[in-house]
Amino acid sequence: MKLTNKILTGLFLLIVSVSVVSCSNTPKGDEASVGEAEQVDSATGKELAVDLENSKIGFTGNGVGKNHPGYFKLSSGNLMVTDGKITGGNFIIDTKSLVLDQKDEMFQTKLLGHLLSPDFLDAEKYPTSKFEITSVEPFTATEKDSSVIEGANVRVSGNFTLKDATKNVSFPAKIDITDNGFNAIANFNIDRTLWGLKYGNDKSLKDKFISEVVNITFNIKGK
Repeated sequence: MKLTNKILTGLFLLIVSVSVVSCSNTPKGDEASVGEAEQVDSATGKELAVDLENSKIGFTGNGVGKNHPGYFKLSSGNLMVTDGKITGGNFIIDTKSLVLDQKDEMFQTKLLGHLLSPDFLDAEKYPTSKFEITSVEPFTATEKDSSVIEGANVRVSGNFTLKDATKNVSFPAKIDITDNGFNAIANFNIDRTLWGLKYGNDKSLKDKFISEVVNITFNIKGK
C-alpha cells in the first residue's frame, strides 16, 4: 500500500510539473518596469540614423503549450548622442510590417490576420507604434539587478505608444556607440493588457488561453 501511494504521489507530481511547463512558454527576458508616460525632453547632440534594413523589433506571444515568435521593421528612427552619451531617441515601428517566424499556412493566413485585426493591433487604424527615449542611465549587473543580456551597460526608459495607450517602460540594454554608428540589443517581458490588448487573457479558456506576457527583443543598428 505504501509503495502504491508513493507511485500515485509521483505520478501526481509529474502531471503537475508537466502542466506548469506547458503553461509557461514565455521566453526568458528581463522584467521591464512599466509606469505612466513621462515628459520627453528635447535632445541635443549628433543624430545617428537607424539602419532600417538591418534593424527589427522581435516579439513572442505565448499560450498553453505553444508560442508564436515574429518581428516588426522600423519605418524611421534615430539616437541623439553627445560625447558618447545618449541624450534621446525616437523609433517608429511599422505595425503592418509584422512577420511571423512560423511559415505554415495556418500561421501565415489565420494567425497573422488575427494579430493585425482589431482584436490585437488594429493595424488599419493604427499603422505605427512609437518608442521615445526619456532617459538612459548607466547599468551594472548585480545579484539583485541582473540582465539576460550579457554585457548590458545601460538602463533605457522610454514612452511606448501602442494604439491609444502610452506607458513608460524601463529595461536593461547593451548599446555600443562607435565611429560608424551604434548597435543596441535588449530582451524583456511586458504585460500587453496595460496597452489594452486583452483578447484571450482569460484562464477559463483553458487551452485557448493567451498569456498577457509578451517577450520583446530589440536589435537595432545605426549608421
